[in-house]
Amino acid sequence: MRLLKLMIPASVVLGGVLVCSSLSYGKPEYTKKEKKGCAVCHVTAKSKELNDAGKCYEKKKTLEGCEIKPAGK
Repeated sequence: MRLLKLMIPASVVLGGVLVCSSLSYGKPEYTKKEKKGCAVCHVTAKSKELNDAGKCYEKKKTLEGCEIKPAGK
């Protein structure tokens, strides 16, 4: 019974964390390698859709030579 009192709140908290966490489509190593945020290559930070810089990065595997436009333009 004592274990049950601990497991129920723990499972509720874990479930809440899993439900509320955002999905990440990019890989963390890309942001570390390029030292740029997600919105540089994606239409928005939470979007899977790539902008022109993202499509360029997908082909070249580097941002060197890719045109990076400021956000919102």
